[in-house]
This record gives sequence, C-alpha cells and structure tokens, in this order.
Amino acid sequence: MSTNVARTDAGWWVVAGEVATPVDTAATTTAELLADRTAVDAAAGTAKGAVPVADLDLISPVTTPARVVAQMVNYRSHAHDSGFDPDAVPPTFFRKASTSVTGPTGDIVRPEGVRFLDYEVELGLVMGAPLPLGTEVTDDTLHTYVAGLVVTNDVSAREIQLTRTQFYESKSYPTFTPVGPYLTLVDADELRRLSTLRLRLSVNGEVRQDSTVTDMIVRPARALTLLARFQQLAPGDLLLTGTPGGTALKAPPAVVEKIGALLPPRLKWKIFFDKQESNPRYLHDGDHVSARIASPDGAIDLGSQRNRVTAAS
Repeated sequence: MSTNVARTDAGWWVVAGEVATPVDTAATTTAELLADRTAVDAAAGTAKGAVPVADLDLISPVTTPARVVAQMVNYRSHAHDSGFDPDAVPPTFFRKASTSVTGPTGDIVRPEGVRFLDYEVELGLVMGAPLPLGTEVTDDTLHTYVAGLVVTNDVSAREIQLTRTQFYESKSYPTFTPVGPYLTLVDADELRRLSTLRLRLSVNGEVRQDSTVTDMIVRPARALTLLARFQQLAPGDLLLTGTPGGTALKAPPAVVEKIGALLPPRLKWKIFFDKQESNPRYLHDGDHVSARIASPDGAIDLGSQRNRVTAAS
C-alpha cells in the first residue's frame, strides 16, 4: 500500500486522508528520509500528534540540491501536438536546475520579458537507491531504484526554448518546477500499476491536459536504462517522465512549416511568435494552474498542486 509523505518547514508528515502525522526523524533531505523508512512506517501506524492536512503549509517533498532530469516528447499525444511521428521520436533527456523546484502551492514567477509561459504536468520518479553508470533496469527491478512518485509541472518559457534551442534556461528559472504535494512511496506491485495513473492539468478550472501513463512512449525502466548510459543518479534525485498533449504550444501545420524552413531563422521565429500572441492558452499573470495524478480507484493518489502565476517583481 502506498504511503503519502508531506514536508513542511517543521519536518516530515505521513498523510492519511485529511490527517497528517509527524514523522519522528532527524532527516532533513529526501535521501535521508528514504533511508529512515522505519520512522515513516511508525508514523503511518499511529495518530500521535496528528493535525489536519489543511493546517499545514506544504513545501516540495523533493529537497534540493538534487539532480533534476527530464524526458522530452515522451507521450504520443504530445508528439502529435509537436509535429513529430511518435514512432520515430528518439529518447531524449535534458537537465533542469534544481533551483527551479518549488512547492505545491508556491507562485510560478514569470521572468521579466517572458511572454509565452507554458505548462506541462508530468509524473516524477524519485530515486531511492543509486543508479550507477551502465545499470540496466527492468520492470521487475524498477522498485530497486525508484522509491516514490510526485506530481510535477515542467513550466517552460517557450520563446527561449525555441529561438535559442535552449532547454536548460527555458525550463530552469526559479519556481519553474512545482513538486508535490506528496512524495508517494510505492512498492514493486504499485510500480507495476503505473499505466493506470491519470495526469490532469487545468488552468482557471479549464482542463487542458488529461491522459494516462499508457500514452507514454519510453516507459520508466527503459528510460532509466538509457539514462544510465551517461548519467548516474543518487537517492533523492528526480526524473520527470514527459507530458501528455494539450500544452499551449502546438506545431504549425505542415505547409506552414515548409514555408518557414525557407526563411531566415530570426524572421521565421518573429512570424511564429507574432502568431502566438493570439493564442489564449499560454499562462498569464493571475492564472491558477492545478495538476493532479492518481489511479482511478484512488489506491495510488499523488495529490493535487495549485500554483498561481505572478510576474517577477
């Protein structure tokens, strides 16, 4: 049975329904908490010191610094939206600065000059054991390396991503990776049920993304195997596994793309983003972004995050 763990400035909590019980641990990092499962299990078995979850000011259950790695175009629906053939998309990874991590209710701060701010709900895998270089991971051994799951949002400054071909900067500004509310600790049987998880994201109550993990192109075990060819991971590190279709950014029609290929890059992107000005789906100051991941039966429920978009002061 999965266990939801929350974090506040005061420490760690095991959440059951509407109640949170403090974890008696000296752990200050996610890695340290994962190494102290006895304390987590003890908190799950008692109501001593329990308080309403609603009374807690939750922060990210993934502590930083940590490695934050993400998969690019890893859902078939997102590949279609991006103008790619899902069967021909190569597995691709990129890094995000861990300073981009924020909590499940913190503001998403739009940097000055960024006009096209986008959202991407993603299932995050939190490592519970080292992943050495050259490791081969299978569905049967996935639980050896992955200890928990989190809701994440890979916020993106699209004009920086596209015009500069710069994933690292465009996705690494402070607050660009909301995480939580919970670190959902899972076992081997629950990891085998990943395909049942549904990802939903809405903006101001309007559903923008709604898909299940079955839409994923490269599944977690294979992704970790490919990643381990060149990148080692440690307990507490985070892998974002891609987003479904429904983001604000969409690829232009094929005929427009062919015409654009004939233009100088600077002119092509100016025309493209002039057109994007009329797209209402990008995030604006004051918008509220809600993201949730859970199985239909509620047996695995990563909770919901709600973040407001604000302008940099």
